[in-house]
Amino acid sequence: MAEIVNPARARLAAGELALGVGIRLTRSVEIARMMKRCGFDWLFLDLEHGMMSLDAAAQMAIAALDAGIAPIVRVPERQFAMAARALDGGAWGIVMPHVDTADEARAIVDHLKFPPAGHRSSGGMLPHLGYRAMNSGEAARIVNAEMLLVAMIETPAGVANADAIAAVPGIDGLLIGSNDLSLELGIAGQFEHEKIVAAYDTVIAACRRHGKFPGMGGVSEEAVFRRYIAAGMRMILGGNDAPFLLAAAAQRTGMLRRCL
Repeated sequence: MAEIVNPARARLAAGELALGVGIRLTRSVEIARMMKRCGFDWLFLDLEHGMMSLDAAAQMAIAALDAGIAPIVRVPERQFAMAARALDGGAWGIVMPHVDTADEARAIVDHLKFPPAGHRSSGGMLPHLGYRAMNSGEAARIVNAEMLLVAMIETPAGVANADAIAAVPGIDGLLIGSNDLSLELGIAGQFEHEKIVAAYDTVIAACRRHGKFPGMGGVSEEAVFRRYIAAGMRMILGGNDAPFLLAAAAQRTGMLRRCL
């Protein structure tokens, strides 16, 4: 049997950048091959914001598996049943928003890892394994090892508890939601403010202490990316489908208007 690998996790394990793209408006499976062609390593299939259905996310996840780009799903806060179904449908990971405590992080692992790490129910053959029939214990071992369970840090409480969250076995990464965190801190959009810098330093340090992957989202400026990647960020949400479409379309219309 060919080796089963989560390409985003493989990048992170090698110390490289794992580049993700947010998918909120797209409903077509072609997006997986398109974003792979653009150099992304994971799709951030967003069920927290936007109107994407679980069915659409599962179809894109299976297309992503075939394309060699990791499908990772963000579900609404504490929606463990939806998260488990997304994993059954092909997701290689779950991003759980608004994680503020170690107990909340432990609940993620408990609900979404197969035994012995957690108590997720096995639904049989999985798309990650090519729908092969295999021993349930071996299937659980492979999927547990390759999936990414990521806690989003979006509040001062989450930052304060970052070390305890990162210490939870089975949590693979902490991803700062920069927009929500800046709003919570009363400094909306000021991503190089000393309070945000301190939060990034805290989360990166916690991940280093506990061997977890630090991640960031909600940023678009190159200088901000450069600053925090240099500081140690590795799981990078590089942007979203709608702003990419708008930017490219505006660039083209601008060029055409200048032709007259």
